Amino acid sequence: MRRESGFTLIEIMIVIAILGGLMAIAIPNYSEYVMKGRITEAITALSNMQSRLEQHFLDTREYTTACTAGSMAPQPANTNYFDFTCSNLTANTFQVDATGKSSMTGFQYRITQVGKSTVAVGGGWSGAGSTCFVVNKAGGC
Repeated sequence: MRRESGFTLIEIMIVIAILGGLMAIAIPNYSEYVMKGRITEAITALSNMQSRLEQHFLDTREYTTACTAGSMAPQPANTNYFDFTCSNLTANTFQVDATGKSSMTGFQYRITQVGKSTVAVGGGWSGAGSTCFVVNKAGGC
């Protein structure tokens, strides 16, 4: 008697169900991991900018001439996922925002002479209004 080789329809359906379950867990986790990496891009630029602004203030005793190409604290270059803007430059105050674009729309981080904050978050994340940079979906800093 000749034995047939191959898979039955039931075996194939079981494999598809297992793969579907694994993908339902893996894809959201991977998406959050990618967003965390993109957030790091903004946080790094803002942290560097804060140090440069403070050095600029120590050298000139004011912030008004910062964020220009020739200053010690030029505005950070825009990236694929964040645009950077300097505003409220006075003798004693500054504000630099990182506003998300593309897949990071809804995210906005800010530094001022007082400190750092998370203005808004997108993608089902929580933590808007925090006095820190939110770096995970649950709103943790």
